[in-house]
Amino acid sequence: MKLDYRLSVNFTPLHEFISSLHTYICSKSYKKIDLAFTWVKDTERRLSPELTRLLELTEVNGDWRHMYLLAMICPGGAECPEDAIQWIEGHSVGDLYELLAGYGNQFPEDMDAFRSHALRLFTAWNEEYFQYVDPEILNALRLEAGRRQTALPTMTPAEFIDDTTNGLMFKPINGLEEIILVPQYHFQPLNVIWHFKKVTMCHYASRQYPNETDEFSPHHYRMIRSLGEMSRLKILRFLHQGPHSFIEIVRHLKLSKGITHDHLFKLRSAGFIHAHFEGEVLTEYSLRPKALHEMNDILFRYVEGR
Repeated sequence: MKLDYRLSVNFTPLHEFISSLHTYICSKSYKKIDLAFTWVKDTERRLSPELTRLLELTEVNGDWRHMYLLAMICPGGAECPEDAIQWIEGHSVGDLYELLAGYGNQFPEDMDAFRSHALRLFTAWNEEYFQYVDPEILNALRLEAGRRQTALPTMTPAEFIDDTTNGLMFKPINGLEEIILVPQYHFQPLNVIWHFKKVTMCHYASRQYPNETDEFSPHHYRMIRSLGEMSRLKILRFLHQGPHSFIEIVRHLKLSKGITHDHLFKLRSAGFIHAHFEGEVLTEYSLRPKALHEMNDILFRYVEGR
């Protein structure tokens, strides 16, 4: 399939600033992230009552989508939280309406209140949490982005996206001109995908674990654990026949949607299946055989002490 969009990899501290904030406010994902609920509780104890209230008022919804736009795309060239905050402070409510119009036709109900909330939230999160993040995390993400940028010219776009994101696939859609891949640490093993008219932003699980000392990384443990369940093995065999939608997989397993979704999440996180996207919409799944071969090699290297 011919891909008609530009492809790039980018990372700045601002990217992980937004990722860390997204991780905290996305309470539905606490049980799924590698950092686990202990990170949430430890972070919570460090926050002021004012920031806690601001976070309670913030959800992963349309307003958060607009905050993401203001921080990540509109400033263009901003590399740290302070840059984005200064940029927002320097633009009026009217400016923000005009800028957001370039990425969609929906706006915050009260732009002035939205702008004020975003500035207070970004400033407080930076001062109370992000400036204390281990520099090794940011350095590992910079190195990951650098490695990917070097590899980009040596692979086809589809192969590169698959290898970088551990199984995501993006179908060409009308108007899409660019896909930007961003390595992230806080929200692993999940991905965050936002589509804004001409550009799709994909924050992918970088599989970077600074200061990790185990011979097996958390990702490799995840690969092993994900295969230890019969329903997941049935999914892999079913997908070997070709791509299938979520509903088709539910019918094949004869399980509830919730249980099926959990099995698919574990297989996706381990990289054993492709997730096919059109913009932000996940349309179907397919088998990713390379991960099975990779798991085989990982086990043999470990057993043989290599």
